[in-house]
Amino acid sequence: MSNGCLLVTGGAGFIGSNFVLESLNRGFEVINIDKLTYAGNLENLAAANGNEKYHFIQADIVDRERLDQVFAQHDISAVVNFAAESHVDRSIDGPAAFVETNVVGTFQLLQATLAYWRSLSPAQQSAFRFLHVSTDEVYGSLGKEGAFKETTPYAPNSPYSASKAASDHLVRAYHHTYGLPVVTTNCSNNYGPYQFPEKLIPVVIMKALNGESIPIYGDGANIRDWLFVADHCDAILAVLEKGRLGETYNIGGESEKTNLEVVHTICALLDERQKKSHPHRELIKFVTDRPGHDRRYAMDITKISTELGWLPRESFESGIAKTVDWYLSNQTWCGRVLDGSYRLQRLGLG
Repeated sequence: MSNGCLLVTGGAGFIGSNFVLESLNRGFEVINIDKLTYAGNLENLAAANGNEKYHFIQADIVDRERLDQVFAQHDISAVVNFAAESHVDRSIDGPAAFVETNVVGTFQLLQATLAYWRSLSPAQQSAFRFLHVSTDEVYGSLGKEGAFKETTPYAPNSPYSASKAASDHLVRAYHHTYGLPVVTTNCSNNYGPYQFPEKLIPVVIMKALNGESIPIYGDGANIRDWLFVADHCDAILAVLEKGRLGETYNIGGESEKTNLEVVHTICALLDERQKKSHPHRELIKFVTDRPGHDRRYAMDITKISTELGWLPRESFESGIAKTVDWYLSNQTWCGRVLDGSYRLQRLGLG
């Protein structure tokens, strides 16, 4: 499929933009549809400018008429759906946008894709794929032991994860009801270049660089499995090429860390790179926890590693060092991202 044409939704966001650039590097043609909300940034895709295989269309996946136009104008071999509202804190403050994009938007994209797929020849239908990118948060919260498997029952605990769970179910239903050739991926927490600074790692880096207090929710003992974004993109491409139809694949970095461990690691890296009179960890401040904050996530990646031969290349230590260095080298990007309404302030207090 490396010479095919991918329709990527949400390709100007953090994970989407990394995926678009990697797909172009591997020889795909890419049509990128993005609404360009606060988290969509075309600067992330500057490296694609001038590439004749890259096409950008500003559109909302809720707009069925526009989606139909895009399908009619291009010979698309696969859809990769990243488009989503994705920040738990924002979903607490404004859940309606999450239902609109994640549920209604996925429905409209499925409807448009189904109509297009039905217009293809049998050979083209057989080769076509709809890959839906989802999250580990649909599974809920873990205790001290165990990990999420693809068979773990869904138990979402935030408006964000509930809306993603709904979209996952729609994708599954379109395969079983209409025969649409779908695959779904559920990933753990991503980090790396181009992440909008509302998420933990870029918030910590930017606040530390500014000499501002670094907020830690609750006791800082919440555990996440951290996945470097380049590894995630590699896994998605593996699922797109070799994944079994109708199946779900969990993708994780096998790097469980408490939030406090993550912050301490970033502070130590900044101490090495920027000699200050006081260590950066002195900026840490514990704040009121997020409502409904899940305690632990961890992914069992046995299925994707066994079936598709995928494993993460980056350890957390190597990936976080690359991430810190990227933010230090891209302060102009950081400054422009923060020119809007978001200035690293606390969100999600309800």
